[in-house]
Order: sequence, then structure tokens, then C-alpha cells
Amino acid sequence: MTVTLQPELLTSERFAPYGDVVETSRDASDAMNEARFERFDDLCKIDLINDGQIAVSIARCRTPTSLPLRLDMVERHPLGSQAFVPLSPCKMVVVVAPPEESVDASALRAFVTNGRQGINYHRGTWHMPLIALGESQEFLVVDRAPGAGNCEECFLEQGLVLESP
Repeated sequence: MTVTLQPELLTSERFAPYGDVVETSRDASDAMNEARFERFDDLCKIDLINDGQIAVSIARCRTPTSLPLRLDMVERHPLGSQAFVPLSPCKMVVVVAPPEESVDASALRAFVTNGRQGINYHRGTWHMPLIALGESQEFLVVDRAPGAGNCEECFLEQGLVLESP
């Protein structure tokens, strides 16, 4: 039997058990550089353990993903959080499950961004690998510098199909 996931709109409240929504808010900005800019601080919690080092990277999509998509595997990062912020407006679809020992397909939830939102997975949150719906989409990635032991995979016993939003 296959589970079908229909993405719901991403909101901070819905995504809170899995991570942070990275987005600007008019009521949470400060002026900077002689008030020529608005600055939005502390948009997500970067969480590292075991003397981890923060890495700031850019990921560019080579091959866009078409939906519906069959998912057989999710991953998690037990040593640090992981943020993906689009560098230009584009919708993202993310699939997540709570940070438990294993994953049951029925525990997975799917979200679609509004095109201006990024996400930051809490340390240990299960999620599908990054996908992009368009070629050359770029994402700012903030996570723990690569190293052994920070990526665990879980292969789903039950198939999952992610539908188009």
C-alpha cells in the first residue's frame, strides 16, 4: 500500500515541531546603515553539538524534480540543524517527520512554501533530501560543516507519493 501526501501551506505554527520558518516580518525588523536597510535578526536557531562548526553554503539545482514523486527514504542530521533559504523567489516542497528513532510513512507531513520562505530543520528532524522544482534554483544552506556521523537515512517500509501542491 502507498501513502499519498498532499502538501499543505507552510506556516510557523504548523512547522514548529520540525523546525523554523525563515521569513521576514514587518514587525520584527530593525533599521541599519543609516536606515537604508531593514534587518531581520535571529530568524532561526542554528543548533550544533559536539564542537561543530557552522558552514554557510549555496546549493544550485542541476536537475529539477517533477511531482508527483515517489519517496522511499528520509534523512536526518543528529549533530546539527539544517537551513535552506531560496536566494530568489521559488516555491519549495518539504516532507518531515518527528525526530524519533525510526519513521513510519503515516507520520510524514508535507508543506509547500509561499515562494519567499526558507526552512530550518531542528537537529534530528527526519526530512526528505532537498528538491527544487526549477533548474538553477539556488539555496543558501546553513548547517554543520560536513563530517562523519551527521547524516542518517531511514528507508520507508511503506511507499510514499508526494503530490503536486
